[in-house]
Amino acid sequence: VVDLPGIYSLTAYSVDELIARNFIVEEKPDVVVCIVSAINLERSLYLALSLLELGVNVIIDLNMVDLAEKEGCRIDYKKLESLIGVPVVPTVATTGQGISRLKEAIVKAIHEKKVQVRIVDYGRIVEEAISKIEEVIKDLAPELAEKYPARWIALKLLEGDSDIVGKVSKLPAGKEIIDKANQLREILGKKVGDPESYIVKQRYERVLEIVKAVVEKVAALKVSMTDLLDSILTHKIVGIPFALSVIYLLFRFAFEVSAPLADLVDVAINSYLHDLVLGIHGLPDWLSSFLADGIIAGVGAVLVFLPVIAFFFLGFAILEDVGYMARVAFLVDKVFHKFNLPGKAVIPLIIGFGCNVPGVMAARAIEDENERKTTALIAPLASCNARLPVYLVIGGAVLGASAGFAVLSLYVLGIILALIVGLLLRKTLFKGVSSGFIMELPPYMMPRLSNVAIKTWERTKRFLFKAGTVIFLATVMVWLLSVTGPGGYLGPEALEDPQLIRESWVGILGQSLASTVFSLMGWDWRAAVALFFGFIAKEIVVSSMAILYGVGEEKLMDVIAESQAFTPLTAYAYMAFVLIYVPCLATLAMVRNELGLKYAILALIYEVLLAYFVSLSIIGVGSVLGFK
Repeated sequence: VVDLPGIYSLTAYSVDELIARNFIVEEKPDVVVCIVSAINLERSLYLALSLLELGVNVIIDLNMVDLAEKEGCRIDYKKLESLIGVPVVPTVATTGQGISRLKEAIVKAIHEKKVQVRIVDYGRIVEEAISKIEEVIKDLAPELAEKYPARWIALKLLEGDSDIVGKVSKLPAGKEIIDKANQLREILGKKVGDPESYIVKQRYERVLEIVKAVVEKVAALKVSMTDLLDSILTHKIVGIPFALSVIYLLFRFAFEVSAPLADLVDVAINSYLHDLVLGIHGLPDWLSSFLADGIIAGVGAVLVFLPVIAFFFLGFAILEDVGYMARVAFLVDKVFHKFNLPGKAVIPLIIGFGCNVPGVMAARAIEDENERKTTALIAPLASCNARLPVYLVIGGAVLGASAGFAVLSLYVLGIILALIVGLLLRKTLFKGVSSGFIMELPPYMMPRLSNVAIKTWERTKRFLFKAGTVIFLATVMVWLLSVTGPGGYLGPEALEDPQLIRESWVGILGQSLASTVFSLMGWDWRAAVALFFGFIAKEIVVSSMAILYGVGEEKLMDVIAESQAFTPLTAYAYMAFVLIYVPCLATLAMVRNELGLKYAILALIYEVLLAYFVSLSIIGVGSVLGFK
């Protein structure tokens, strides 16, 4: 089973649409299950008709029929079956209603030979043009007709589909086929206007005919609960302050509810397990230190935040399932347009709050290349969950009761910087006018326990996986560089001796960074070297500090507070630097994968320079205003 990107058409305008279309065409799946929303039938059926024109074996999953009935719509799915010629199964995915019937329909469709039905008649003029191109394809490129439905290729050539035109042009007879198609496009243009627009219009007219035939309107509530809530929650004045309040409460929920569990994890790892390893007789000092001061202290300092991360994901999943996160995207859409950014850029940034890697990937859904590149480059400025442990340690150690507001402000700062950088990119490298964004707002629903649990587990699992792989390896590296130096092996004593550790490789690197690159920031060498290793993954900032201070997470906050390594002002500047500079190697690799090496280098350079500028500005402006 392959889950393809969520799309509404099979054009060549976005990467998501191309991925879905190419998979269906190249891999030739036994069955394609097209999920059609019963509450948005017109928009969803357009994709279904496009799939049928592609000649694939389709089953329609008519989802959310319960909500459609609540809104006063009854859909005659049997009549819909007869009109489009494929099985239609009504379902309610949230409750599992109809899923067993859907499975039966899939098995049946695999074993039964599908009969092709022409769903859309484009009129005599267009149909004649389609037939002529079909004949040319079958005569000059029979291998193409075997791979793709000739009628579908003809339609795509008349629409001027860039991907199909490119593929046909590579064939020996490609030029002749394209010339014929262009000739017919020109003739059609004189008779019906732009061929692509006309063909799309004909499809939508057929969709409207089908909808009119199968949908029965019955009495419904004059004002639904969704409409009533949206009149308040998406209000141009009330909406954004309410959204900020919800996000702040989400953080409070994650911090306060998880606190007892975080304390238990801290005791279990940094006290019990740490002391247990140190108490094992017969272990060489280096191995005992490696296990206790390296792996347990480093990885444990990150795992202590597992409850916070898990409860944050839990709250986020509930907001998604309720339907509120779609409203947040809607609220900031207008703001994005003022900065010449596409409305679709909202989605990658919201996804980026969980992890920047899928956030960068989500930019694929944007059709315009310049807008897609801009979005992929600003997506890493969304504060992902990996930065949260750093905020909690530094904020908790130095900012006290103000830590919660400080963390929220960093999330807001990330979005503000994304808007500013996006505007600059659109004014310079990627000029153009921002495109519109048609957003489907789902109805408000009670969160399903199974949905929330799956989302929470999948996201928390990624955090655990990173702790067991990347953070583990980085912890080993930091420990090794902390107990060795130019003079050779210093021993585990270096982790307890402030002077001796300065002679280690880590100490030398940290002092060099603190006295040069970060000399204006007022950060000590431990903080500087933690940023260096944090380039790999942000959680490593915390694990590096834990190793260098030789303590666990709870004690780390106490030690940082007692050491006076930060003032409130330099602490906030440090947290801002963590927010802005390269999130992790995986994100940088994804930018390279999506945009190419030169844009990955651009992302690296601008993020580091921007982090330096913003942090220095915070310290400079804060000092002038009298903050310390």
